[in-house]
Amino acid sequence: MQARRILLASHGTPGARAAETAAFALSAPDGQIHHLVVVPDFWKGMLGDDWLNNAAVHVRFGRYIEGQLEREIVAHAETVAAEAKRRGFGYHCELSFGKPAECLLAAADRDGFDLVVIGSPRPKGVPGLRSRLELDVLAKGLTVPLWIEPHPGRNRGGSQ
Repeated sequence: MQARRILLASHGTPGARAAETAAFALSAPDGQIHHLVVVPDFWKGMLGDDWLNNAAVHVRFGRYIEGQLEREIVAHAETVAAEAKRRGFGYHCELSFGKPAECLLAAADRDGFDLVVIGSPRPKGVPGLRSRLELDVLAKGLTVPLWIEPHPGRNRGGSQ
């Protein structure tokens, strides 16, 4: 299977990096990769309210968190862009903020992709943050094929 226009949802975790590898493998030689990075809306609540005791410190900490996220997203996008360029693919990165499934559906509806590529949920026992992507909402709402790449930490032997 080769797709000309791929919507890739990736945010740099091991499972998302597996999706990147899959998107590059599934892309036609003249393919376009549209990289969607979704900052889940749960980050709004990550301001440390339990220990920030005044407004100035609260605002400063919020800016620090936003800056850190921005630096990580830019670094990740630069890595994916470099790999796309090395392989001769067109590349565009988009940042979205909200519920991951809703953001993916909106991007897929807007730009006429041939394929949507995502990583599978992180297996139990593998450390990391869960993105809370509602797969049922995504699968029901998409009008194009969805490729879900297995997580690299998943034991393919059947037991974990």
